[in-house]
Amino acid sequence: MGGSAKPQDTTNETSATDFGLDDSYVPGDGEPFMNDRQLRYFEKQLVDWKNSILAEAQGTLNQLQDGPMREPDLNDRASSETDWGIELRTRDRQRKLIAKIEAALRRITEGEYGYCQVTGEPISLARLRARPIATMTLEAQERHERQERVSRDD
Repeated sequence: MGGSAKPQDTTNETSATDFGLDDSYVPGDGEPFMNDRQLRYFEKQLVDWKNSILAEAQGTLNQLQDGPMREPDLNDRASSETDWGIELRTRDRQRKLIAKIEAALRRITEGEYGYCQVTGEPISLARLRARPIATMTLEAQERHERQERVSRDD
């Protein structure tokens, strides 16, 4: 289906040159689909996204470890607790997103990245640039969502 790329170490900051790319490269339709250069591009996008989420999570963790809230006013305390609740829900969503990013990185390694898991057809480069964790073509995703809506309505 496509070439495979060896996953990079995701613990450090990465740059385009770490992936053998120049900063101006953007995958285009005029080249073979999911060639090594495109795979490195998407791998870099995914690794950078994951590192960004992990850095934000570390910031949240550091704030939580700074100590309990000591808001003297009950309204201020309630507002702070609400803000923390929203922050923690956001981190939970991002934890789930990291799992999807890691699954996309695995698909790159296994040579399955960029192909619809339902139809086996290539996912458009525009869709992958907008959502690098996409697992379905736009058409397959729309069918899936329509089926979900129908089953929810039953």
